[in-house]
Amino acid sequence: MEELSYSLHLGNDKNKSKKARRTAKTNDTNTTSFNNNAIQNHQQLSKVDKHNLRKYDEEKELICTIKGTSSIVEDTKKLYLELFEDARIKYNEKQTRNDRKIENYFNHISNDNKRDLACEIIIELGDMDFWSDKDDKFKKKMIEVFKEQVLDLEEVVPNFKIANATIHFDESSPHMHIVGVPFKDGMKNGMEKQVGKSDVFNKISLVNIQDKMREYCINSFNRIYHLNYTLKAKEDGRNVDINVANMNEYKKFKREQEKYKKQLKELNSKTEELQNKSNEINDIIDNLKPTLMNKNNFTISNEEVNKIKKYIEQTNDTTSNLRNANDTNIVLKKYEDDLREHSNEVRNLKKKIKTRDDRIEELAYDLNDANETIDELEDKVSELQKIVDYFKELWKKFIEFLQNKFFSNDKYDDFIEGLHEEEIIDDNDLDIIQNNSKNKDIDDLER
Repeated sequence: MEELSYSLHLGNDKNKSKKARRTAKTNDTNTTSFNNNAIQNHQQLSKVDKHNLRKYDEEKELICTIKGTSSIVEDTKKLYLELFEDARIKYNEKQTRNDRKIENYFNHISNDNKRDLACEIIIELGDMDFWSDKDDKFKKKMIEVFKEQVLDLEEVVPNFKIANATIHFDESSPHMHIVGVPFKDGMKNGMEKQVGKSDVFNKISLVNIQDKMREYCINSFNRIYHLNYTLKAKEDGRNVDINVANMNEYKKFKREQEKYKKQLKELNSKTEELQNKSNEINDIIDNLKPTLMNKNNFTISNEEVNKIKKYIEQTNDTTSNLRNANDTNIVLKKYEDDLREHSNEVRNLKKKIKTRDDRIEELAYDLNDANETIDELEDKVSELQKIVDYFKELWKKFIEFLQNKFFSNDKYDDFIEGLHEEEIIDDNDLDIIQNNSKNKDIDDLER
């Protein structure tokens, strides 16, 4: 039973630190020294738009958009309105200060260095070797497979809504680019519904998503193509199939081997023909007659000479072809022996790489969680600072009120003394009020 590889890749970023993400959001190229395939803002979404829809070269005949329009940017803006507009309006109605209101949630997230604006997922079934000899008609049937994958993805991940899905047929194998928005609902702080990539896609959920989508995809493929393929085993730690047959030199030798197999078949036929001619040449030699002048010399006709020449020519040609075919088989056998000899070493290296990648991935998630916690604490500190500032201003107004209201009143001294006795104000406060000092001002009272 033949096997197919499957890949579901989520564009991600290693700009996990707040500083790195802020740099990626604000600099001219939207890049840092870290790998970054996430869609963090409007500018990066525009780049995805141009790439996925082939707007940079206008060669659109080999792409097929199965969800969305000819503008991924506009599709995403529309999706933002559908998902978040009601929550934005409800949030703004509760705000007493205009500077806390959100006028446009799409722009708000685009300018937010903590959150991604959208996500891109790339899905591919079958590798370059599988698709290399398939015609356009066969490839285009993948449109129906990918349409079902779009529906399956929104079923498997209900908190991820797709804005645009476009298939590319102009590369080594058909694959689909999906741009969508992950969200979280029922939030107590901020808007009730918000963008939430890390809540929807994490290390555990991605494994479950990939496993389900793999199964759905091969089932769709077999039903639509009327075939009976299975999936190759998923590589631990990454969703990529590594096949030794993809090595250029190996594939070159394999092609040469196929060519010489055909030649060997022809050689076998020629060998049988040469065997018959050998018997004929032996008969000629056996029937040679000595000359009258010298018994060591023999007479031979021109016809018999031509037969012998032709036999020699065919023998040389067959021998040369046979030598070439054997040389190629020897080289190929040596190459395959070398691959087998180093297979254990390759497996050991892959295990080490897997262990390293798993550790790096774990550290990346830990770092991401830590930075998100820091961001949340910073937000809380900011809110607390606003509360402190509010009460500072209130206390300042209260003291000014006391000074203005009671300074000329006969009951002023009694009132101030009462506040002091009840420890509402301390000695320092009493001194400031009694002296009505404006040089020391209210800052002393606030401390």
